[in-house]
Amino acid sequence: MTATSLSTSVVVFQSDMAELLATLQSLAEAVRHAQQAGILASAQLFLIDNGSPDQAALDRVIARSMETSSAMPVSVIRGQGNVGYGSGHNLGLRRARSEYHLVLNPDVQLDPEALVEGLRFLDQEPSVALVAPEVRGPDGQRQFLCRRYPDLLTLLLRGFAPASVRGWFSERLARYEMRDLLADEVVGDIPIASGCFMLARTATLNGIGGFSEDYFLYFEDYDLSVRLRRQASIAYVPGVSILHLGGGAARKGGLHVRLFLESAWRFFRTHGWKVV
Repeated sequence: MTATSLSTSVVVFQSDMAELLATLQSLAEAVRHAQQAGILASAQLFLIDNGSPDQAALDRVIARSMETSSAMPVSVIRGQGNVGYGSGHNLGLRRARSEYHLVLNPDVQLDPEALVEGLRFLDQEPSVALVAPEVRGPDGQRQFLCRRYPDLLTLLLRGFAPASVRGWFSERLARYEMRDLLADEVVGDIPIASGCFMLARTATLNGIGGFSEDYFLYFEDYDLSVRLRRQASIAYVPGVSILHLGGGAARKGGLHVRLFLESAWRFFRTHGWKVV
């Protein structure tokens, strides 16, 4: 394939600086591998600061992460306040002049070959607009972050029910998480991809208007996936591997529970209700 261009957006808001440093260092390493493989000609990082309590500490993290990678310039976007996750990423996406764009969480670490595998796949599969990765947690276990279209009961069980109750509905939850399909082979036509890592064609993302700014937090990735699939397909590519440290709205306190429920209501109202 001809060497291409990549932009990346990372939104930070009271983020853990150690996790962010690991994220940015892994991104720089993955960019370096893609450049050495002749797949990537240029890379640009947009770091959207939605309200860091210590901007100087954030700037030090950025500088330290880029010490070994001068080939990926960083643009810090700040002053907009906390505009939300999707709206923050849109600030980077609108500035992107790349062929491909990566939406990345500040608590994700890329395998060194993740971009090589992902960009090569997108080059070879023009009908695919977005790649979803294989995800592992800190314990090394696979996380199933691709989803089938949700129903309300499954969301409530998965988000808020105790483990003893979730066990009664294990088959339902496993189907929602696509555990019957996600393993070591490529899976096409994924209904919903996780917003923690979305490697996509920039033109396609811009063509659907990026993330809907009706969502402040949660379900913006569900909404984007549904709208994107009207134009092209989403594929799970296990060669694109990441480590994910986050998740669990119910464990983050009452504000996150409220935001989760409000966004779920908005998603179903927009795209259609499925109760059970």
